Amino acid sequence: MDTSKSKTAFDEAKKYIPGGVNSPVRAFKNVGTYPLFIERANGSKIYDIDGNEYIDYVGSWGPMFLGHCKEIVLEAVKEACDKGMSFGAPCLAETELAKRICSLVPCVDVVRMVNSGTEATMSAIRLARGYTGRNIIIKFEGCYHGHSDSLLIKAGSGAATFGSASSAGVPEDFAKYTLVLPYNDIDAIEDAFEKMGSKIAGVIIEPVAGNMGVVPPKDGYLQKIREITKKYGSVFIVDEVMTGFRLSASGAIGRFGLDADIVTFGKIIGGGMPVGAYGGKREIMEFVSPTGPVYQAGTLSGNPLAMAAGNAQIKYLQENPYIYEEIEQKGAYLEGEFKKSAEKYGVNVRVNRVGSMMSVFFTDNDVTNFETASKSDTEKFKVYFNEMLKQGIYLAPSQFESLFLSDAHTKADLEKTASAFDKVMEILR
Repeated sequence: MDTSKSKTAFDEAKKYIPGGVNSPVRAFKNVGTYPLFIERANGSKIYDIDGNEYIDYVGSWGPMFLGHCKEIVLEAVKEACDKGMSFGAPCLAETELAKRICSLVPCVDVVRMVNSGTEATMSAIRLARGYTGRNIIIKFEGCYHGHSDSLLIKAGSGAATFGSASSAGVPEDFAKYTLVLPYNDIDAIEDAFEKMGSKIAGVIIEPVAGNMGVVPPKDGYLQKIREITKKYGSVFIVDEVMTGFRLSASGAIGRFGLDADIVTFGKIIGGGMPVGAYGGKREIMEFVSPTGPVYQAGTLSGNPLAMAAGNAQIKYLQENPYIYEEIEQKGAYLEGEFKKSAEKYGVNVRVNRVGSMMSVFFTDNDVTNFETASKSDTEKFKVYFNEMLKQGIYLAPSQFESLFLSDAHTKADLEKTASAFDKVMEILR
């Protein structure tokens, strides 16, 4: 497979863009090669500038739940574009999308639109602090909530101890207000609240972790966090930027029967356009300006193009609920085939899947948190990634990201993917 044009394009990009990319994981650094430059996409396929075709399991990192270039989404965006790209004023499409979200997610009474998942989580954190008058936020090791300073904090050295910044440029003072705990460990949560519950503004969590690879919550774990936060008057923030409208028509909230105070959204609610949102209980959301003292604003928030794309995609999902069961079956098929091939060749693999999100870990231990995910053999993952790519299967270029299935993936796509995986397992035996 010739990808020389992508290499040339990457070399040129590095002259003008830091690292040659506008988001670090795209650089393919974790898999020891250079990124492919994509020219176009359609359905389940993407095409690089050398003309190679790939079955895409990245899906723009999650938004393309219906596949690329879904006609209803394209038509909605084209129609909106003809009327104006941005007004800096309210438009009907904002209210329409907000109504759809509120009607589908039981604990969301009102919604504020923003421009990205990072903006959504950043705003949710500020709102939790403003509403409670407290400062401390709890997050979980391995969960990613965007690149705002308050959330770029790594775990401390012991239980209920504050950590340090995980990025240069983040003042250490931020770590004083962010407590990082192990995922799926309810004892750690209980201990933290027993020691400092009156100071904790809120807890933010990915209901299914997707940024240490896919790690599902243990039975009852999320419900217990809800119980504890309610007891101490802290805000429970469920980050559904990745899982929202993917794991069910009501996201993880619906799939797990959760009650959250604030829910953050992104990806799928924009249909491929830049978008984010946060919503929740009316009592809390009314603390956001202009009705309350917590400031948040945005020039392009609720812009008509993103709202048009989001409305088209969410409306389609509302009208075609069977999609979720079909994608569940696709995921189950792929998971089963992957496990069979790994067992056939004696390769230590753990496949974690929740609905249309899946990860392959090269390890012999169950993956339930960041510590166990970190034991994965990343050198084997490199081989896996590059050998799959040679066979036309485009995966996330990191052990610690999710594979995303879409409505557009066909039986033939899945069979080709399973066959490619089998060949890679033979190489890794």
